[in-house]
Amino acid sequence: QVLMVESGGGSVEPGESLRLSCAAPENMFTIESVEWYREGSGKERELVAGIDSDGRANYAESAKGRFTISRDVTRTTAYLQMNNLKPDDTAKYSCIARDKGLRAYWGLGTQVTVSF
Repeated sequence: QVLMVESGGGSVEPGESLRLSCAAPENMFTIESVEWYREGSGKERELVAGIDSDGRANYAESAKGRFTISRDVTRTTAYLQMNNLKPDDTAKYSCIARDKGLRAYWGLGTQVTVSF
């Protein structure tokens, strides 16, 4: 089973930033599209942001204006830049990436905690 490698989570204070990464292990494939999800304690899983093969991005209302999803030029790593973080952003963030054959790959997630 191929798992995406997620990193960049951590504990920060409100207003600070984090950049999450989602990488194809050993650059095994190029990421055509990717979605970031999060699941907070006691909350349902939420789609935070996505980017398609043409580079078009979409965001949850809660993420608009604060989060930016992107891919690197090699398309083997995707990112979620999160600015002005709020306590409500506390959650486990995970990515689901798809290759050219639309096969889906996901990771184990990375924890983001926002608190004073």
